[in-house]
Amino acid sequence: MPTGRSWTDAARAVADTRALLAFRAGAVRRRAPFRLAVGVLALATLAVAVGPALVPGAGSSDRAFEVLVLLPTTLVALVLVAVVSAVASGGGRELIARDAAVVHPLSPTTDHLGALLLAPLNIAWLLQAWGLLGATAYAVGPERLLPAQVGVALWVALATSAAQVVAWCVETVRRLRHGPLLVRATTVGAIGAVLALQVTGSLVPVLDRVPTVRLVVALTGGADRDWALAVVSLTAAVLAAVVLGAVPAHLAARRAPRDELRLESGVHEARPLSRTVLGALVRTDRASVWRAVPMRRGLAVLAVGPGLVALLGALDWAQLVVLPGLVASGGALLFGVNAWCLDGRGGLWRESLPVRPDQVFLARAVVLAEFLLAASLTTIVLGGLRSGRPDAGEASALLAVLVVVTLQVVGASMRWSLQRPYAVDLRSARATPAPPLTMVGYSVRLALSTTVTGLLFSGLARLDDPAVCLLAAVPFACWSTARLLRTARRWSDPVERARVVVAVSA
Repeated sequence: MPTGRSWTDAARAVADTRALLAFRAGAVRRRAPFRLAVGVLALATLAVAVGPALVPGAGSSDRAFEVLVLLPTTLVALVLVAVVSAVASGGGRELIARDAAVVHPLSPTTDHLGALLLAPLNIAWLLQAWGLLGATAYAVGPERLLPAQVGVALWVALATSAAQVVAWCVETVRRLRHGPLLVRATTVGAIGAVLALQVTGSLVPVLDRVPTVRLVVALTGGADRDWALAVVSLTAAVLAAVVLGAVPAHLAARRAPRDELRLESGVHEARPLSRTVLGALVRTDRASVWRAVPMRRGLAVLAVGPGLVALLGALDWAQLVVLPGLVASGGALLFGVNAWCLDGRGGLWRESLPVRPDQVFLARAVVLAEFLLAASLTTIVLGGLRSGRPDAGEASALLAVLVVVTLQVVGASMRWSLQRPYAVDLRSARATPAPPLTMVGYSVRLALSTTVTGLLFSGLARLDDPAVCLLAAVPFACWSTARLLRTARRWSDPVERARVVVAVSA
């Protein structure tokens, strides 16, 4: 049969992507909650895109004008969020797992299209896109709402598809001989350049000269001809980016992932045995987490990203109190919400060991707490470099929020890991511990609870009495600890434990 490339390759990729989507939808365990979740996302997007335009003062007040002035920067921020998300995941999320894709004749173009479709199922992307739609609606008011939102929707599509092109290019470079070192050096250089612009006071003037300023003018206040030209240009750019992304996707597919293979084939010298059973279990679980590529990349993004934003914005300590909750909720999404999937087929071996179930549960919870605390503390250290020395109230609020949100997130993660286990291979940098739509639900629930907690302690940090924060943390900590202990008792049930082990080792 002919093997030359032709336009039919693209048609085949589209058909394969449609079949994979149908396959993923058919594998959903509970159809009614799935349809409900899709409907909630659609209604939430519609409400965000229309609701702010109906608020008094939308499109005509001074506040609306201030929001309009910030729209060009918001457009750029969406691009940055999309790029960081796609690059950190090694080219975007997988529509089908790497091991399952081996036996199917799926092209890299199909993989590229699947990653594009899964990009919106990311809480950072969703929040940024919703924020952009809401800000646009409030800035323009009801008169020009539809044309402005059409242009913004096209920009969101362009940002996502362009970020995918960048992610595939970075992944291709990563798979070269010295690619990982080059990518890390480039990342450090880019971060240093942004910090230098901020220190010299040149960051705001640079942002004022971004080309999105003219785009916002054309979409929100320009003539009909300018709006039509902008829409046509954005549409053409989206199509070009989608097509162009297949090129680096093919280049990346021809090379082996060096980071993953280096860790999987590495030799680790045996260390002395731990004196306790719990210590041995913790050491094993800790190694499985810190030696995984997606965990290390995810920790770097979660810990450094918010910390740099806080550093650039020179946030005070009361504002920094909110960040540990956001970082911890993001860290749990790397593996915590399906913590037992780390064992994989090794879960069968783990169950044959002569150890108590409560020790296994405690070891996994301890390692997850270590991971979350490491990310949160890194963020606080980076963000506090320009915040001076915290007073007693701020220090007690930071300590309280670290303990409270860690217990909250660990308790919720271990509970969800027991309720809904999934068989996932987390060796791939593009894998997620649960299906995409389930991950959105987890992220929303975690972000909501930790943000509310962070805001509460942020307000208490402004009080002069440090004992108030510590006393307020007691009921939160007791409640989360009680729920964690209840989950531990369920794990000790052999029937529940067998159900989880069978699911994750399938």
